[in-house]
Amino acid sequence: MAYTEPGRSGAGPAEPGLVDHHCHSVVTAELDDSTLAGLLTESDRPPAPGTSPFDSALGLAVRRWCPPALGLPAHAPAADYLARRRELGAPEAARRLLAAAGLDTCLVDTGLPTAAGRPLLPPAEFAALSGAHVREVVRLEPLAEALASLGPGAADWPEAVREAVGAAVEGGAVALKSVLAYRHGLDIPAERPSTAEVVRAAGEWLRTAGHRRLTDPVLLRHLLWAALDACAERRLPIQLHTGFGDPDVILHRADPALLGPFVRAAEPTGVPLVLLHGYPYHRQAGWLAQAFPHVYTDLGLTASYAGPQVAAVLGEMLELVPFGKLLFSTDGYGLPELHLVGAAQFRHGLGALLASWRGDGACSAADADRIAGLVGAGNARTLYRI
Repeated sequence: MAYTEPGRSGAGPAEPGLVDHHCHSVVTAELDDSTLAGLLTESDRPPAPGTSPFDSALGLAVRRWCPPALGLPAHAPAADYLARRRELGAPEAARRLLAAAGLDTCLVDTGLPTAAGRPLLPPAEFAALSGAHVREVVRLEPLAEALASLGPGAADWPEAVREAVGAAVEGGAVALKSVLAYRHGLDIPAERPSTAEVVRAAGEWLRTAGHRRLTDPVLLRHLLWAALDACAERRLPIQLHTGFGDPDVILHRADPALLGPFVRAAEPTGVPLVLLHGYPYHRQAGWLAQAFPHVYTDLGLTASYAGPQVAAVLGEMLELVPFGKLLFSTDGYGLPELHLVGAAQFRHGLGALLASWRGDGACSAADADRIAGLVGAGNARTLYRI
């Protein structure tokens, strides 16, 4: 579904608006300082005694890019920044931060309803607050878990999943997303599971009281293939989490290179596969995007977490990724600071990288402008047909 808010509520930057092809909504509830700081890390654990998430490359980036949006100088101390945020109130701070991000369009993964125990704004409200055009990305695993709560039998599960996935894309989703990396790992067999395998696995899972999280590899494979079928009919991409994340992920099983067999099996469908984040395996993601026409990738939240190293990491990714296969995203989640930091880090990092290429004679000014336009918005508009 599309949510459009005409015009921006606030003066954004002069640069062209970006298409954030993967992000989440924000919290506008008032957060205490420790809760807010806790959203500046992928960890769901409290920080070590005597440390703060602000004392990190991401923390430095927040203090670099966010204070000016709230009327403070860049690099204002964290305590001053947090005090100013409280003075303005969370909704007004969010409005200013999102306006400063200059995001023209946001493709929002709606699979996470809360952050730090507080509800995220629904897509329409996020569109109104941010001034961006908002489209929905449907996360597959929660879709299947919600389906289980409706009580289908094991024999009905294969078709019920296909219908639910088809309904999601018919309902206006611009893409589907899998967090297979979290639920099992990317090292799954590539082939489509048989109906008998799916029914047997569904019977075991559906008998479990409360229908625990979907982690069965057979059911996850079936879900992916149902997504491939639905997306092939409607020419939609599938996003896949790869690389680092919260402590729930087993990092070495989130290496996108492990998806090689599935990438090959999916190739005849023509469905674009978009590898998100990637770090520290971003070079593997770059190779897959270079080698397979239907594979795309992004740097995602890595650009924010890399802080001063963002240009270097972008350079490593662009060693192999064709310029038409790399997309911009913030993966902003919960805090509007993360949307602004993601956008600012991307603009700064790619600008610095392309300036170095120009200085070395590797590209012309026209080349640099074209590459920036493709990665910042053009590739996403073409891929998602928005």
